[in-house]
Amino acid sequence: MPDRHPTADFFLCDIFDALPKDDLATMEHPVFSLATRPDRRILSYAHNGVEITVTPSVRGLATIHDKDILIYCISQLVAALNAGRKVARRLCLRAHDLLVATNRETSGDGYKRLREAFERLAGTRITTNIETGGREVTSGFGLIESWQIERKSRGGRMVSVEVVLSDWLYRAVLGKSVLTLSRDYFRLRKPLERRIYELARKHCGRQPGWTVSVDTLLKKSGSASPRRVFRKMLRDMIAADHLPEYRMEECPGDLMRFCPREAVTEGPGRGPELSARVMEQARALAPGWDLYALEAEWRAYWQRSGRPQLRRPGAAFLGFVRRRIATE
Repeated sequence: MPDRHPTADFFLCDIFDALPKDDLATMEHPVFSLATRPDRRILSYAHNGVEITVTPSVRGLATIHDKDILIYCISQLVAALNAGRKVARRLCLRAHDLLVATNRETSGDGYKRLREAFERLAGTRITTNIETGGREVTSGFGLIESWQIERKSRGGRMVSVEVVLSDWLYRAVLGKSVLTLSRDYFRLRKPLERRIYELARKHCGRQPGWTVSVDTLLKKSGSASPRRVFRKMLRDMIAADHLPEYRMEECPGDLMRFCPREAVTEGPGRGPELSARVMEQARALAPGWDLYALEAEWRAYWQRSGRPQLRRPGAAFLGFVRRRIATE
């Protein structure tokens, strides 16, 4: 086979257990459309000194479901950085792996929708002064710089794809301006549920709670719905209670409050303490994994088990890590 990349200026996406990662900037600000049909509006957003203009292509704006591709790429790059590997803006990925990792169909229609997502991501143009990687630069760019299908099987399906991320997004990855998402994020079907989860993850995190007005939530979500309709959709989300990691409740004064579920609550009284030495041993056992996500999973397991007394919590945690990585 020919050496197609003699300069090693690409990164091969081959880390199957990479935890989902999202960049902080697009979690904080509305960049992706929540529409389920082609959205050809020009979006303008300004908040606390940040200005964003999103211009669609003839294919429409990139959607919150199209963002799955970026989350997959970011997850791969961060896992590689944590493992000490070299990374690059040009990524080579297997289409089937991406579809499986993001909980998408692997049918012919699934591949067709994946191609359409690439087209919207490359065509959508952003003009913004958002700071990434410690730098504030006003610039215009696409969410991805380019993409191409490398090969097709006999049946016509794409087998591998090359993606070149925008320099803006790549700087965010190198600067570790990212957060871990729940794997259940990809199970959320409604665009607004995904967007609200992003905001809760960004603003609430592991804190006891985050309270925000419906007006501010409407603005930050990027929803085009009137406030009355948007409030009704939030109430439906409260009734369904589908958000991973967080509970949402309505408070007096037209406010919404987000609180971590018990599985991710941290702080005083959170359970067995783990020493720095144990955490280093766990990091050596699971290179490339998000250590704090593993700890949260272990604490959730401990809580579901009835909070038993542990004589050697460090050994129990390391045993959990070994079993967890063995099942991936």
